[in-house]
Parts: sequence; structure tokens; C-alpha cells
Amino acid sequence: MDRPLRIGTRGSPLALAQARMVAAALRAAFGWDEAAIELVPITTTGDVIQDRPLAEVGGKALWTKELDRCLAEGRTDLSVHSMKDVETIRPEALVIAAMLPRADTRDRLIGAESLIALPEGARVGTSSPRRSAQLLARRQDLTIGSIRGNVQTRLAKLEAGEFDATMLAAAGLDRLGILIGTPLDDLLPAPAQGAVGVEILAIRDDLRPVLAAIDDSDTHRCVSAERAFLAALGGDCRSAVAARASCTANGVRLEAEILSGDGREVQAGTTDPDGSPAALARLLLERASPALRAMFAG
Repeated sequence: MDRPLRIGTRGSPLALAQARMVAAALRAAFGWDEAAIELVPITTTGDVIQDRPLAEVGGKALWTKELDRCLAEGRTDLSVHSMKDVETIRPEALVIAAMLPRADTRDRLIGAESLIALPEGARVGTSSPRRSAQLLARRQDLTIGSIRGNVQTRLAKLEAGEFDATMLAAAGLDRLGILIGTPLDDLLPAPAQGAVGVEILAIRDDLRPVLAAIDDSDTHRCVSAERAFLAALGGDCRSAVAARASCTANGVRLEAEILSGDGREVQAGTTDPDGSPAALARLLLERASPALRAMFAG
């Protein structure tokens, strides 16, 4: 190219760290110098609106629509996303061309040594329906409060005493060099948690081989299976869904669960390595109560 490759990214510290990871991978793959890549920070609606849950103000598209527009208008060449923040159904004009090797998929509990160690009636901050339902499934006494903002903002609210504890993705904390919290090994993560994806216009055939050089095939296969499960459920940002896929010699094995908002109903299952994510979604919905099934009517 006769100009720098322009990477569109949200402007949060975590998003910028992830964009730099993509830039570093490309430079390492092709021997490019610093001037070959330019980061283009973009303010998204999700960064501006932080006082309400995503489901109330437009869902995951709040994180992507401005980045998508920059791609469409030619202001950027590619976008870097946290894959768990990307809508399951994307415009046909766009394609996820690469994913970096996946980081730790787990959540970490900040503020206590374990869920059991939380005091009776502890106030836990999370804006995630999944995390809220998983917490209540284990501790009905907990009080769940909505918390939004980037990692630093959430930690500041915890430090200020607004909450007794919170849950954050281990991958994000590690990428920011914030090595705190207790890993929650027994909680399945959000679909695609810990994965960084690179999206381009589908017509950019010139960029496909470039990004193929940094694509981690196992991560791509696993995240695709988790997103296929999510798509088959037909849920939205109010739906509590968890899923984690792993690559085996025989295929991709998927563990997943759907939960009621109050945590009192959990439907869980696992596919065989050659099983269908969509079939698992149908099975869990068949087992679910009418009230839980209604959360996935979309």
C-alpha cells in the first residue's frame, strides 16, 4: 500500500491495547516498521452512553456502528473488536477476516477471595445479564447493581465503595496489566470472551491474505461455534447466555448454558466434538420453561 494501513478502534485503554496487539502481529508477520500502520481511535455510542444497560439503548451495535461506518466510507481499512461485543448477525458487506490467539476466557471476581466469601447481601456491580444470572444461581442473597464504563471506571467505583465486588473478564485485565482478582473456574464465559477479531469490507480482497497471516485457526473455529450457538438461540442483550468451545482432535466441543434472569433456572449442555451448535441451542430451548424460552423468542 502507498499509505499506512489504518486500524479503526474504540478509544478506551483496553480497545487501544487490543488494536496495538493486531498492529504488532502484522508488523511481526511482514517486517513492517512503525509508519506502516496507523491507529484511528473512534468514539462509539457505547462509550458515550454509560448510565444505562446496553439492552435499553440499542444493544451491541453501540460498539460497532461507528466503526462500521468508517470502513464503509474508506476512512479505515480494518476494525479491531472484542468479539464478545460484536453482534451475532453482521452486515453482509463486512467479514471477520482474522482472530488473534485467544486469551484467558474466564471471569475474575474483584473484591473477595471467592463467591462464598462475599458477605450476606453483598452488592455486586455488573451490567451483564449472564454474570447477574450466574451470580444469583449460586447466591440468591446477593444484590446486583448495574455498573458501566471501562475497566478503570469500574474499578474506581469499587474502590469508592459503591459496590462490594464486581466481575471482569480476565483477558481484559491481563491486556491492561491489571493482575488482580480471583478466576471463577466454574462459570462459563460469554460467547467469544477473550477473543480479538479483525473486520474488513468483504470486497477488500487485497486485505484477506494479509490478515490470514495473523489468523489463529483454533480461535476462529471455537469463536465461530459459540457465535453460531448464540445465533441459533435468537436472544438479545437481555438474554443470559454462556458458552465456551474447545478444539479437539475430532472437532469442536461446545459447553453452553442459558439462564433465567433471577438465576433460578439453568439449562446446560455439551456437544460432541462433531456436534452442531444449533442443535444444542434447540435442545436447551426445548428443555427450558416457557418463561425462559420467551427470553430467546427473537
